[in-house]
Amino acid sequence: MKNKYIIIDSKDNCATALDDIPRDTKIKLKDKIIKLNHHISFGHKFAINNIKKEDHIIKYGEIIGIATESISEGDWIHTHNIKSTYLEVNNDG
Repeated sequence: MKNKYIIIDSKDNCATALDDIPRDTKIKLKDKIIKLNHHISFGHKFAINNIKKEDHIIKYGEIIGIATESISEGDWIHTHNIKSTYLEVNNDG
């Protein structure tokens, strides 16, 4: 059976769904099993570790946002609980 998610880098604290994954699905990672707390739609992210408020969200080895609240392992990660760092602009000059 193929994985229904992808994790690219060992620094990642989230995975990306490659298919719709139902709530309560158990995901086998390298060193543990986590249970999804929400339905995860194709292309969406879920936490593979507990993430504290204001921690970086790391996907594909890169920082993609900052947690606006604590996120538990297995939680859906989306605009309701992260602030994007993609569009931050430096207005110093």
